[in-house]
Amino acid sequence: MRTALVIGTGLIGTSAALALAARGVVVHLTDHDPEQARTAAALGAGTDEAPDGPVDLAIVAAPPALVAGVLADAMRRGVARGYLDVASVKGGPRRELEALGLDLSSYIGSHPMSGREKSGPLAATADLFEGRPWVLTPTRDTDTEVLNLALELVSHCRAVPVVMDADAHDRAVALVSHMPHLVSSMVAARLENAEEAAVRLCGQGIRDVTRIAASDPRMWIDILSANPGPVADLLSDVSADLDETVRALRALQSSDDVKRGEGAAGIEDVLRRGNAGQVRVPGKHGSAPRVYEVVAVLIDDQPGQLARIFADAGMAGVNIEDVRIEHATGQQAGHVQLMVEPKAAAVLTASLRERGWALRP
Repeated sequence: MRTALVIGTGLIGTSAALALAARGVVVHLTDHDPEQARTAAALGAGTDEAPDGPVDLAIVAAPPALVAGVLADAMRRGVARGYLDVASVKGGPRRELEALGLDLSSYIGSHPMSGREKSGPLAATADLFEGRPWVLTPTRDTDTEVLNLALELVSHCRAVPVVMDADAHDRAVALVSHMPHLVSSMVAARLENAEEAAVRLCGQGIRDVTRIAASDPRMWIDILSANPGPVADLLSDVSADLDETVRALRALQSSDDVKRGEGAAGIEDVLRRGNAGQVRVPGKHGSAPRVYEVVAVLIDDQPGQLARIFADAGMAGVNIEDVRIEHATGQQAGHVQLMVEPKAAAVLTASLRERGWALRP
């Protein structure tokens, strides 16, 4: 791939453009908002000047409801040898293109499974997709050349290609992305009118559950409008679980020992099923989930503290697999949870103590 046209310079489009430009691909940028395309160009994602002729690959990064129309316009104008979209749903746009009577041999659907709570070109990074799955949904009509261009794009973005059927993809993202977002939003909504004294007690658990609820509602309306059926089916299942859990909790309030026992069994059932599902979530780089030891280090909220901890861990020869930061309520302090291989925990603990760090038991 030598040339590309990115149509839509939001978070995903600009991030892909940055990755391609870093690999020497000549990237042209266009957007319904010319200022947004100019911003992406200023970030080094390419040029907002139109290409002289057809490019190798056109990447459509428009909202799901607009994808088919934007693709159809680009294909009719012959702006590229191959066409690809990055929308978070795949079945609907493909069917719309088929209904328009377009030749889909030059088209392949795709969905990079990566993003951020923030949107727009200023939130984009060249490494946004690194190590993340990038779904490709070719059909029997997709030309091999177009599939190869898509694979080259995924490679330039350092993502991991995953080939799926379009409708199977939509059911999968409903489960792992769309439904969890709504659940997160519903939990976060409980905080809107909560007493300030209660909100001040928020810890890492509630932050984890509600993090994705910070996303742009307008963007999510577009996404959910394109995949409502599978999401509604899953929420119906969650609703049934909620009803059973509420009944179990009510039973725990009973003075009757039998009812309390039934309530406890119901709660245990949902918690154990949660355990069984959680262990199936892929671990680092999409590999099988791993169990890490946590080394908790007490810190002051001062510049350079994290850098010092990572440097000291490096001096101990320990690789930090993951990290979390918890801030103490109402204090300029907190602790850093360092996740490491179990065999490295004792080494790291001893080394950090020698270097003067206070560790939490």
